Amino acid sequence: MPQNARSFVANASYYGGGPRRFEPNTHTASGERFNQWGMTAAHRTLPLGTRLRVTHQGRSVVVRVNDRGPAVWTGRSLDLSRGAATAIGLISAGAGAVEVQVLGGG
Repeated sequence: MPQNARSFVANASYYGGGPRRFEPNTHTASGERFNQWGMTAAHRTLPLGTRLRVTHQGRSVVVRVNDRGPAVWTGRSLDLSRGAATAIGLISAGAGAVEVQVLGGG
């Protein structure tokens, strides 16, 4: 982790495989086409393009914030793409606590 990196714990879930799967022209807040298997995330306030290291039960993945969300009423603060959630083993639980380290970018 970089010396001055910010870290926090987030309640995270994943998205992909729902309605967007059937709409290949659906774009993220950054303007790029949504790829459920990409290593990306959605966050309400971090700048688009910010790189994060997300760790769940000892498994980590580096993702890039390219979308906004999740909705405030969900109680979550981070949504991972299906690919990122699969890489860290979050798929079976559906949601859970993750450690997030802000690496930079944005």
